[in-house]
Amino acid sequence: MDKKDIFSIIATLIAAAVGVGIAFAGSYPYTGTTVFGVIPVYAFCIIVAFAFQWIAFIPAYIFKTEKFYDLTGAVTYITTIVLAVVLNKEFTFRSILIMVLVVIWASRLGFFLFRRVLKVGEDKRFEEIKKSFTRFLMTWTIQGLWVSFTLAAALAAVTIEQPPSYDAYNLVMLIIGGIIWLVGFSFEAIGDYQKNKFRANPENKGKFIKTGLWSISRHPNYFGEIVIWIGMALIVLPTLVDWRFVTLISPLYVMLQLTLISGVNMLEKRADKKWGGQEDYEEYKKNTAVLIPWIKF
Repeated sequence: MDKKDIFSIIATLIAAAVGVGIAFAGSYPYTGTTVFGVIPVYAFCIIVAFAFQWIAFIPAYIFKTEKFYDLTGAVTYITTIVLAVVLNKEFTFRSILIMVLVVIWASRLGFFLFRRVLKVGEDKRFEEIKKSFTRFLMTWTIQGLWVSFTLAAALAAVTIEQPPSYDAYNLVMLIIGGIIWLVGFSFEAIGDYQKNKFRANPENKGKFIKTGLWSISRHPNYFGEIVIWIGMALIVLPTLVDWRFVTLISPLYVMLQLTLISGVNMLEKRADKKWGGQEDYEEYKKNTAVLIPWIKF
């Protein structure tokens, strides 16, 4: 067993432990939280999120394929949020809205990513990882953590036993959060569509996109993803009490994941390696915001 295997095992255990922490934070105090049998619905949904990944990992490792990795993530989002709403049995406007927004987002992104990996034939991120049991298991476990972190606030809102009444504050947060979510979804969906269309044109082979939303941000789809979860956090904010405020880590986690760990950071390095030194690319980098449209820093 080499250092990478040991690291993968430790990372897998840490991810699972953090998942337990999220389940506790979203379920505590147990009074005021709906339960499924003897388990708080919130905690049960986190368990389901991880279980989906570990079950899917088995055939993925056997056949050494990553083709349904992103699709599994999307299905997990949808299953988890629908399960939370159904088990809670409080079909409020807010809970239905949250479920619909998550289902719309996950369905579009999941289908987009699945179709892309089928077209390309592979996801190069997994080229070496899928050959190792420990490293591949780690990636699936981390996806369970990703789902749990991202949905943390949304799950907290739909699993509350006594939802707050719709006073002026609640309505304002619903409207503002909904508008922000829609802006984020538009950026992500349109950005993905424009890049996909650009790549489909044989004349653009080997080139980088700098038109449409990509003319005002080098990563408009990631900007949209972050804004989506900021909007969701505002929608659920009026329902949070006590430890449940910890679930507001959701948009912060998405932001850190997409800017520092993967996403922007990874793609910027890849782009610099591929086009660095080209006059048009260097000019594009100089004049175009990295993430937030028009804001360069």
